[in-house]
Amino acid sequence: MTERQKVAWVTGGSRGIGRAIAGRLATDGFHVLVSYRADESGAAETVRLVTEAGGSAEAAKADATSKEEITAVADRMDAERGGIDVLVNNAAVLKNGLFALMPEAHWDEVIDTSLGGSFRATKAVVRGMLRRRWGRVVNISSLAALTGAAGQTNYSAAKGALVAFTKSLAAEVGPYGVTVNCVAPGFVETEMISFLTKEAREDFAKRIPLRRFGTPEDIAPLVSFLCGEGAAYLTGQTIRVDGGFVG
Repeated sequence: MTERQKVAWVTGGSRGIGRAIAGRLATDGFHVLVSYRADESGAAETVRLVTEAGGSAEAAKADATSKEEITAVADRMDAERGGIDVLVNNAAVLKNGLFALMPEAHWDEVIDTSLGGSFRATKAVVRGMLRRRWGRVVNISSLAALTGAAGQTNYSAAKGALVAFTKSLAAEVGPYGVTVNCVAPGFVETEMISFLTKEAREDFAKRIPLRRFGTPEDIAPLVSFLCGEGAAYLTGQTIRVDGGFVG
């Protein structure tokens, strides 16, 4: 009997870090499910890049804030491919602003996408992992969760909560062969940092010993490791990938 191909689900996989992770996991032999909220063309491009490189991938609309869409995707993967083996919770949005002036809607959207979305996707797949006695959950947090960032109280709060979520869930599911870890990228060249001014970029770069911002391809190899057999004894951890940022 042919062994079932393991499935990796990358939320927010239409660009940036999510796209790089999807490509790396496909190279590792996973069938990669790339989910997106609105960027259908970006998700399709991720799938195209994966398949052209010889990997296996598909895209699906699944808004991180929608329980119905998230559950529908997970149920379909159960029926068609035997379930989700690896989940990378990467979906996030930015709604920056000073806290004193922040609309409640901006707080809610950021928290509900990153933290709420991670809850929904993990809840939809974790029982299957427990039944199979194997699974990997990788939560993509941020340097902002550990250092704070002015103008990002909502984002820092959401990403900081993922660190605590990681530790607690790891304690629950570890006895069943499921690991849960967290990756905290620093400044990475994606649309998420496009708001930085030239002066801010120069100032932050001076605080990075490697003297450069990261790329999505700097993050993907660590996620790949955490999703493999080599990381079987690593769980509940948050690992910074920030070039040694001092601050």
